Amino acid sequence: METIAAPSARSFALLSIGAAVTTIILKFGAYKLTGSVGLLSDALESQVNLVAALTALWALTLAAKPPDAGHAFGYSKAEYFSSALEGLLILVAAISIMVAAIDRIYHPQPIEQIGWGLVVSMIAAAINGGVAMILLRAGKRLRSIALKADGHHLLTDVWTSIGVLIGLVAVQITNLQILDPVIAIGVAANIVWAGWRLLRETGSGLLDAALSPADLAMINEILQAHQQDGTQFHALRTRLAGSRRFVSVHVLVPGQWTVQKGHDLCDRIELEIARALPGTHTITHLEPSEDPLSWEDSELDRPDPEGSSGNL
Repeated sequence: METIAAPSARSFALLSIGAAVTTIILKFGAYKLTGSVGLLSDALESQVNLVAALTALWALTLAAKPPDAGHAFGYSKAEYFSSALEGLLILVAAISIMVAAIDRIYHPQPIEQIGWGLVVSMIAAAINGGVAMILLRAGKRLRSIALKADGHHLLTDVWTSIGVLIGLVAVQITNLQILDPVIAIGVAANIVWAGWRLLRETGSGLLDAALSPADLAMINEILQAHQQDGTQFHALRTRLAGSRRFVSVHVLVPGQWTVQKGHDLCDRIELEIARALPGTHTITHLEPSEDPLSWEDSELDRPDPEGSSGNL
């Protein structure tokens, strides 16, 4: 029986591109029908979605390249370029929306064909919502920050669309045209918050944040299982780079052990960590436990102020 390959992260980025193009057409069509600045703000954010999806495709393609002589640890951090650019583009879109909304407050225009605008915008929101859930599930399964960032952004777009729809309904009921640009400004504020969160998460990744508490607990459990017959561990350090995890730990064994025996232990530890946390690159440093010099680097065992070192 022929095996069907699982979709790659890049295939999900292509799905995001298709959704962005479709929703841009729908939302600009709704704006042309109604003249609503709220719908215009929604359409502008979808343009950001398209640029972000294209950037994500580039970043995921680069991140998938294997390590080489110039990049021994691979290209996995390329995904952070995508999330950083997406965060910046979100902020630019928010400013554009606010400018358009403020202009509409001073120069109000009637909204027409609200019914058609609502229908088209609801269809676009449904498309974004469905694709967002697919991207978030794929991002979690593939440990891709680029896909997760794109998914969260699309969810923000969905809530933006809901806000715009509420604005259109409010205008229809009250006939207060100013509600449309006022809600557009609220939409822009929400977009600013989404952009800031993305930039903050990107910065954390670029600064080599430690693995999650759940991952650290799993690593500590594996090390503790081997902590017998005089074997000890210290100077555990971890970092996350895109979808890849990196672990470094010092393994202290009795000095009378042979090099082969110590090497075999390190191999077992590295293999068990790789099985428990796929995509993890572990570096072990073998030292004799009786030698005082082996403990001179014990300063590494002191947790940082945030408590994120993950030391054993």
